[in-house]
Amino acid sequence: MSFSSLTKNQISQRISANRCCQMAEFLALTKSDGTIAIHGRDGLALAITTENAAVAKKIFKLAKELFQDPGRLLVYKNTRLKKNNRYEIRIPYQDDVKDVFIRLGIMDETGAWSVFGKSVFPMESLTKDCCKRSYLRGAFLGSGSVNNPEGAYHLEIVTPYKEHAEAMQKLTADFGIDAKICKRKNQYVLYLKNADQIVEFLINIGAHQALLAFENERIKKGIYNNINRQRNFDLANLEKTVASSVQQVQAIRKIEELRGLDSLSPSLQEAAVLRKANPDLPLTELAALADPPVGKSGMSHRLKKLREIAEDLG
Repeated sequence: MSFSSLTKNQISQRISANRCCQMAEFLALTKSDGTIAIHGRDGLALAITTENAAVAKKIFKLAKELFQDPGRLLVYKNTRLKKNNRYEIRIPYQDDVKDVFIRLGIMDETGAWSVFGKSVFPMESLTKDCCKRSYLRGAFLGSGSVNNPEGAYHLEIVTPYKEHAEAMQKLTADFGIDAKICKRKNQYVLYLKNADQIVEFLINIGAHQALLAFENERIKKGIYNNINRQRNFDLANLEKTVASSVQQVQAIRKIEELRGLDSLSPSLQEAAVLRKANPDLPLTELAALADPPVGKSGMSHRLKKLREIAEDLG
């Protein structure tokens, strides 16, 4: 199961005790996955569909809390291979359903259908922070996803309406979350790519278990990246040390061939013998072999002097 599905399954277990928050979450789910349907048996109805069983159960639980007649939870078996079942919550038309239609701008107070529903956002129903969080939770359950933190950090909510994306962007901004919007084909995508911002979003929608898993993976990724950086740093230093040692040994051999090491001062002669015998040692360890031992800078100075002498020999 994907990390996104696990996250949805976890927050689907959460049902607010406040009716205002229940309505806010239901409005988001209706905005994301709801349609107006006419069936021979049920007549006019509000139908909400999803492929996630846990989300379907939550919608039905919300319907039981919000409506006198919560309707039915229907399951449609997909015949195609590797396709999930489709779940439909079909709620018959009633006064509370009419209220949902009015809040979403689908219908006016007189019961007349409106053509402005796509551009209407139920902001008047989201005056409290708890309701704003509930709406974002419903929107994520309806049309959101979040990548496994082992890979790239990415959380998104998809909607066909630009106004809806912009309204949700304002809701996230109320909690210090800087969400971006892009257009993908005929859809508008509200997205986050910053790990800290995704964590903040998960906190606000109540996805605490998913948050712990996300943070755990982020910590492991950080440790792995630090190990890689340190390893690359060590490799770079090793390559630098080897290259420098090769140049030093070449300089010493040149002096030995053209002048002889006996022509050097005792300290330079000792440095030349030590480097020639230990071409792979770093400066610190090479300096410790001197008699008496010298510091790293002291050995570096001697080897630099040897290279200067070799250069002067042409």
